[in-house]
Amino acid sequence: MNIRRIGIAGSGIMGSSMARIFAEHDYDVTLYNHQQPRLDRVKESLGSLAERIVFTTDLAVLADNELILENLPESADIKHGFYADISPLVRDETIVATNTSGMSINMLSETMRLPERFVGYHWVNPPHLMPLVEIIKCKDTRDDVAQTIYDVSLTIGKKPVIVKKDVAGFSMNRIQFAVIREALAQVADGVVSVEDMDNVVKYGIGIRWACQGPIESIDFGGLQTQAKIAEYMMPAICDSHEVPELLKKLAAEGANGIQNGHGFYEYPPEEVPARLAKRNAMLEKVIAAKDV
Repeated sequence: MNIRRIGIAGSGIMGSSMARIFAEHDYDVTLYNHQQPRLDRVKESLGSLAERIVFTTDLAVLADNELILENLPESADIKHGFYADISPLVRDETIVATNTSGMSINMLSETMRLPERFVGYHWVNPPHLMPLVEIIKCKDTRDDVAQTIYDVSLTIGKKPVIVKKDVAGFSMNRIQFAVIREALAQVADGVVSVEDMDNVVKYGIGIRWACQGPIESIDFGGLQTQAKIAEYMMPAICDSHEVPELLKKLAAEGANGIQNGHGFYEYPPEEVPARLAKRNAMLEKVIAAKDV
């Protein structure tokens, strides 16, 4: 399927970034929000690029596209309401995709008129830098629909993967939270400090996995050796199904990390812009080094 016209619902960080990226790659882009002031702020932030984007509060204008990317808040009620409203307006050949971080694609598809043309499309924050996108099939998604999103992703410089089953957290977040679970377990048990745990990942497995990935690294390490190590490692790794106590405690105290200055680390407000800029600069260097 040839996609040239893309409608984006939601003009927050993810939606506005999508609009920018697709417009920069010569797609015809329509950006929808039900609040005009929010659209006005995005339009101002995009500068001259805004001339290549249609801004609208009218669902009918949004529906007149070949691909619709939904970026609404992580609420099943809000998303279902949007799908119920948009379904009668779109053409039968239109693809609708949701940029949810982890909500069930099967569940979200329940209010779609044509669920076989519905798919998950998870972008990673910060969206203008991170190459990975996950394309998640629901039980009804046609193979050619998922492949179309895959092909579109390649045209904008993304590294897409197709998640064949709708599982909680999709693929990336399942790996991420498995590592977080073990990391916080080691900190709670006094094995390492918070800072040293971050250094273990940043200067150890983070570098290795950026170059090879965990499964390929097994091949490079030797399957015989890795299987022997797994015999004594797997029983020792944290396998709790509860929210880690350290995370639960800080969240209950109102800590919200860089957003309010308090988390596992402290973030004085005057330092936040510089720390974000440093993080982004490092991401750009890693991505450039990988020649993605």
